[in-house]
Amino acid sequence: MRTAIISHPLCRRHKMTAEHPECPQRLDAISDRILASGLDIAVTHLMAPKADESHYALVHDDQHIERVLTSIPEQGLIDLDGDTSLCKDSLKAIERAVGAGIMAVDEVLDGRHDAAFCSVRPPGHHADKGKSAGFCIFNNVAIATKYAQSKGVNRIAILDIDVHHGDGTQAIVKSDPNVLFCSLFQYPFYPNTEIENTETVVNSPLPVASDGADLRALYSQQWLPKLRQFQPELIFISAGFDAHLEDDMGGLKFVEGDYAWFTQQIALLNNELNCRGIISYLEGGYDLSSLGRSVETHIRTLAEF
Repeated sequence: MRTAIISHPLCRRHKMTAEHPECPQRLDAISDRILASGLDIAVTHLMAPKADESHYALVHDDQHIERVLTSIPEQGLIDLDGDTSLCKDSLKAIERAVGAGIMAVDEVLDGRHDAAFCSVRPPGHHADKGKSAGFCIFNNVAIATKYAQSKGVNRIAILDIDVHHGDGTQAIVKSDPNVLFCSLFQYPFYPNTEIENTETVVNSPLPVASDGADLRALYSQQWLPKLRQFQPELIFISAGFDAHLEDDMGGLKFVEGDYAWFTQQIALLNNELNCRGIISYLEGGYDLSSLGRSVETHIRTLAEF
């Protein structure tokens, strides 16, 4: 698959407290691993453009957008919730994090690439229409989904593999019959949302210590039949890697081979259903070594498929 990595140096400028796990070094760990592995020559590297308020408004209400834009401090930090803060350069990162998804949609729909990985931060899947939460300011994947719909894509699947439930994304898309949302997550665990399943929402809670065998069973038994029935035209992945065995943020036991298997299954499905492509967005992943290795495995599987 012709694969692009979309990122921007300004995504490093969003900084919370010094000990905060959602740190700029996450992007360094990814880029360093891609370079050291030689994968950099097998993919296209693109610079994320600036998003603007019209993109945020595809998903978020005016009050939330205004709150974020007017809360950028001249110095220090401003808290949006207990886990999420803004610094003076946060908007520069947010613009590129959202803009990466806009570019990814254009690249895939215009036929220049078959897959794209948005290596950006801050993440987005806990942000809903009216609030920021869980390290997330605006919902990057949901915005890109709505943008793709505005470009004529009728049916879209969002697959969230973060250790935490994608509650913000679910809240945004659950009433849209043209978006299928599937989320696996450790349970019980943050954000402790009520588990609901509908015709277009498939929640797959996993107990602590679940591993790759559980991932394979979950995908084969719960997600794949629903995806085949739904027949998406475009696939998004909310690619959190904090379900890795080495990541202390959660208690699941996935390893690189599990991410490779999952990515391969989605690539196979993309071909089987004649989808227009796969767009993957970085969400969680806080152990820097396992994050770098897992993302490299994920992108390599796409690029070599």
